[in-house]
Amino acid sequence: MNNRNNTHVLIFSALGIAVNIVLGSVSSMLNIPLLFLDTIGTIFTAVVFGPFYGALTGGLTNVVQGIITSPKSIPFALVNIAVGIVVGLIARRKEFDFKTAIFTGAILSVIAPLIGTPISVYVYGGITGDFNDVFFTWLVQSGQKVFAAAFIPRITSNIVDKIASCIIVVFLIKRIPKRYFQGVK
Repeated sequence: MNNRNNTHVLIFSALGIAVNIVLGSVSSMLNIPLLFLDTIGTIFTAVVFGPFYGALTGGLTNVVQGIITSPKSIPFALVNIAVGIVVGLIARRKEFDFKTAIFTGAILSVIAPLIGTPISVYVYGGITGDFNDVFFTWLVQSGQKVFAAAFIPRITSNIVDKIASCIIVVFLIKRIPKRYFQGVK
């Protein structure tokens, strides 16, 4: 990859980080149930530029978010890195169309909570400051073990969020001129 293409990829990765932070913050401020929208930039970057840049975008999103707003975001970088790797690997093998987006979103909806739930439970006791906390508290109060109480609302919200995020990326990719992506994967 030449310097021009490398710069091009890094600019798109930085834009992906900004998209993740802005959409994630707006979704959080509006308390939109079942949607985080904080991985759209990661998914986009991974589809267009591959798993390395997807993981880089994902991981740096959480580090930057942790520095800007709350250090609580930093441990969840592992989730966003996994999203970038999984999406990038799938996009290398298959065209990222609506069918692939739904399939990928379904896979992410399981992988993300499998990584995020232990972080939530062991680092933060299951309470992370989002709308899942209400369900978590209710499930714990009703007798569920802490891990199950943290996992159930996360997988439910991730089913909606990750599939929606992947579909949004398909819409974006179809509308951005192909010349921006030629020779960079």
